[in-house]
Amino acid sequence: MKIIARNKKAFHDYSIFDKFEAGIVLKGSEVVALRQGRANLKDSFIRIIRGELFLLNAHISYLSTTNMYYKHEERGARKLLMHRKEIDKLFGKVSQQGFTLVALDLYFNKKNKAKITVALAKGKTLHDKREVLKKKQADLEAKAAMKSYK
Repeated sequence: MKIIARNKKAFHDYSIFDKFEAGIVLKGSEVVALRQGRANLKDSFIRIIRGELFLLNAHISYLSTTNMYYKHEERGARKLLMHRKEIDKLFGKVSQQGFTLVALDLYFNKKNKAKITVALAKGKTLHDKREVLKKKQADLEAKAAMKSYK
């Protein structure tokens, strides 16, 4: 499994509850750009539109060698592929319980298919973010103290 892009900001801004794997519909020029590692998921999010999942605001830049006719939209909407039952389950949680769908990872699986990890998440408040940072800092200090003790 070769990870192309990871959304590090999502772990900071959201509490992750559940993860799903989804396929992604791409054009040829997008696949070539992904193989070169030209993707960014920083501000991307997922919406359910007319019963289908779409990845919005994900940036896949095109290569300079791509023909003008075959160039794709860099921040265009990309359709995600999941089973109908999974989409309905996600739609129920997003619409009623206040969850959000976030893209975590974009990668090629063992069969060289582009996949994306979709997370069911809730946004963190500023207070929660600060507490997580304090906890991480305390853990780092404890590990450093243990290391120096030996």
